[in-house]
Amino acid sequence: MSAENQSGSAAKKGLVAWCLYDWANSAFPTVVITFVFAAYFTKGVAKDVVTGTAQWGWAMSISAVGVAIIAPIFGSIADKGGRRKPWLLVFTVLTIIASALLWQIKPDVSFVMLALVLAGLGNFAFEMGMVFYNAMLPDLAPRKILGRWSGWGWGLGYFGGLTCLVVILAGFPIFGLNIEDSSSLRLTPVVVAAWFAIFAIPVFLLTPDKPSKQSAPSEAIRDGIKTLIDTFRKIRSFGQIARYLLARMIYTDGINTLFAFGGIYAVGSFGFSFTELLTFGVAINVAAGMGAIGFAWLDDRIGPKQVILIALVALTILGGILLIIQDKTMFWVFGVPLGLFVGPAQSASRSLMAHIAPAELRTEMFGLYAFSGKATAFIGPALLALATEMFHSQRAGMATILIFFIAGGLLLLPVVDAKD
Repeated sequence: MSAENQSGSAAKKGLVAWCLYDWANSAFPTVVITFVFAAYFTKGVAKDVVTGTAQWGWAMSISAVGVAIIAPIFGSIADKGGRRKPWLLVFTVLTIIASALLWQIKPDVSFVMLALVLAGLGNFAFEMGMVFYNAMLPDLAPRKILGRWSGWGWGLGYFGGLTCLVVILAGFPIFGLNIEDSSSLRLTPVVVAAWFAIFAIPVFLLTPDKPSKQSAPSEAIRDGIKTLIDTFRKIRSFGQIARYLLARMIYTDGINTLFAFGGIYAVGSFGFSFTELLTFGVAINVAAGMGAIGFAWLDDRIGPKQVILIALVALTILGGILLIIQDKTMFWVFGVPLGLFVGPAQSASRSLMAHIAPAELRTEMFGLYAFSGKATAFIGPALLALATEMFHSQRAGMATILIFFIAGGLLLLPVVDAKD
């Protein structure tokens, strides 16, 4: 059901529930993949911080390759079958299970492989779920305010990750737990799993889905794969989309790598404790949420492409400063504002895809959108891991991220913006 065919009340309820899913799922990348569990793994489970950084990088790379291969296929199949929520449910449940099982990881190198497998599986399922979640937006929101709802959803997601961090930070002392203690840290992914499970419920109850096309599963799979192959064969007819996805492939790799290793960098190069890391996580999520919401109106006013370019320029400048400074206080001064531009870059990317994707191929196109975010996603962490190992320096590894911001922005320049 499209936004135009829903009553005002039903449409608004569906959109609010859709946004709440961002609130629900953002706890996983924030707490598990970026700040708490990733840092616990490198500092407490792996042999040493440098080795742990490299191992985590390879695990995220492998999961990204899986998304790049599978997402376009599943997206095309979903377009042929019609419905998206059943797929979203499957990958939501997989993410929750993988997160909850991380409680098993003790501070011992014998748990390295299990930790990497579970974190990689959770990351894969999380990203796959986003394919179907993102594809729902153009059917829910009127075209002229797509940017606003994308930004509001993304902003709410950052505040969801923030709130989950606050719950962990404030709740542990109440229950006699210490965030510096490994036994307590192992409970954080369990909290994330519960958070995700509870707040994901509204999207499945209140948000409308496209009707089923009543095709047999085998037929939907066969037709979906055939359509995807045809799309690749006719890619020149989707020139603007292909050019945009190539640019996004590059700059998103930089953003994902930055967030995946930001907490690890803070611990290894600036000596952040886990409590300091959580506090920094709260601060940068506030900034990112404010940025996504604040730029949402600008997205609809000047176009999502311009918002993305503004964000990439700012990320390059601030990121470069963070590689030079040595003082922890200065890391706070320049690190927190980084979040102001990460949120807009991500939310405007989603709204630009929602504008230019053909309606009949929307989930497939968001599958390709996921592909563009993951096809080279193994390169970012891999290049970071390689530079870290070669120079035995986290700063050298993190410096590789700036290459992706600059190259992605340059590739985006010829793309025709999308605005009404």
